[in-house]
Amino acid sequence: MACETWRTQLDAYLDGELVSPEAAALAAHLRGCSACAAEALGRVQVKRSVSLAGKRYEPSPAFRVRIAKTIGKTQTRRTRWQWSVLAVPALALLLISLGVNWYVQRDTARRQRLYSELADLHVSALASATPVDVISSDRHTVKPWFQGKIPFGFNLPDLQGTEFTLLGGRVTYLAQTPGAHLIYQLRKHEISVFIFQDHGDATASAPSGLVHTTGFNEVNWQQSGLRYFVVGDVSGDDIEGLSKLLKSAG
Repeated sequence: MACETWRTQLDAYLDGELVSPEAAALAAHLRGCSACAAEALGRVQVKRSVSLAGKRYEPSPAFRVRIAKTIGKTQTRRTRWQWSVLAVPALALLLISLGVNWYVQRDTARRQRLYSELADLHVSALASATPVDVISSDRHTVKPWFQGKIPFGFNLPDLQGTEFTLLGGRVTYLAQTPGAHLIYQLRKHEISVFIFQDHGDATASAPSGLVHTTGFNEVNWQQSGLRYFVVGDVSGDDIEGLSKLLKSAG
């Protein structure tokens, strides 16, 4: 199939709308075609930018208060007095509501930005000619390789008897924080596992649980002072399956 035909399916793939056989075929093509992989990464970044831009110009609580005060000045003295008596509690509730809404929206934007950055790291690794720096399916080879390269240690699960295969790992960065990026394979699909220290910063802004974003399923959790993220275009059950193995390794 020509690259032009593959590229017509990229948006559906990134939005998680392709059926499994087509998604697997496109993923396999992206692993072997650097031009299409770069195009996919570009579209992920565009989707992320559009999503963030849509939230950039929302009216602030202060602006809403100024509008309310301006409207109030056009009323008569009696009306203003009645409004102040009757509406001050309502205005207080409105301000509280706006403040809570702003906080929730800001937190949601942070989570979406975090998920998008992780998806970018995942796609970038798959688009790279060298997705991993240490190539091995042996956890006893991959784990020691990270010693001295990141400021923490971690354990990897025994995959014997499972469908998962460890391909290797590399050092990565999120919000200037160094961490481990491991790549696993499942039925010709690649799954990224990111591990960072949990300092309560950007890496901890997302609540634990499975989410679907930018065409990928993602799950994260905190364990033993570390924050784990698992990202891939496989099903949520497959993501949860690998997560369970990682949690058992501790």
